[in-house]
Amino acid sequence: MSAATATATATGPGEVSSRLGWALADSWTMTRRELAHWARQPVAVLVNLVFPVMLLLMFTYLVGGGRGVDGDPTEFLVPGMLALTMAFGLESTMLAVTQDLGKGVIDRFRSMPMAPGAVLVGRSVADMLQSTAALAVMTGVGYAVGWRWHHGAAAALGAFGLLLLLRFAMLWVGILLAMVAGRPEMVAAVQILVWPVGFLSNVFAAPASMPGWLGAVVEWNPMSATATAVRELFGNPGGATGSWAAEHAGLLAVLWPVAIIAVFFPLAVAKFARLDR
Repeated sequence: MSAATATATATGPGEVSSRLGWALADSWTMTRRELAHWARQPVAVLVNLVFPVMLLLMFTYLVGGGRGVDGDPTEFLVPGMLALTMAFGLESTMLAVTQDLGKGVIDRFRSMPMAPGAVLVGRSVADMLQSTAALAVMTGVGYAVGWRWHHGAAAALGAFGLLLLLRFAMLWVGILLAMVAGRPEMVAAVQILVWPVGFLSNVFAAPASMPGWLGAVVEWNPMSATATAVRELFGNPGGATGSWAAEHAGLLAVLWPVAIIAVFFPLAVAKFARLDR
């Protein structure tokens, strides 16, 4: 048998199917491990769910939001807070990864006969499940404070899809930064950088109410693109300025996360592969 034939036989459909099943089984095991942590640490899960709710209530009733918007400010604020919730909360993911690194858990997993990417897949699936739960809680609270969507179920599902796409992109940024930081105490330093990016957006105020140069920067923020796009899908006021970024927010709400994933996903995978070197 030639070398080419042997290679083709070794990587035939049956072998590929077996490897895929192995990878899926290992990834599900890692996901179950992350979910088990929820049951053992319910307070941490609760804090992650309650914190964005507190921000929403604070900006709705105390600080105020929706500056520069015609219409109900609550309907402007809630979609923005949904986008902010998807971008924030990376600390829990980063903390979990750095803790596993510090305790040598990931090194032990890597020494076991398991699919190489199962640890990252399990972490990402658990994070997306938690993000979906946070999105559901925030949607319920938004309804309680008077927010509504007006364009039907299909448009609403599209909006939620864009929000989760943003979260998936930010997830890989968090995983990479966690592996670069390496220690739980470094997570606080990263948090300091995340907050300005989150607030330098149109979550709380329309870019038209800002100085010209600042409004232009804000409109090109990936979070602003998602916030504007979901406002349009929900039928909520968006404080549109007529700029290219505002008029094509739906396109940017897809392109920005895809670009972030294209950059940070391979970097995270490569960094994970080099952890023992």
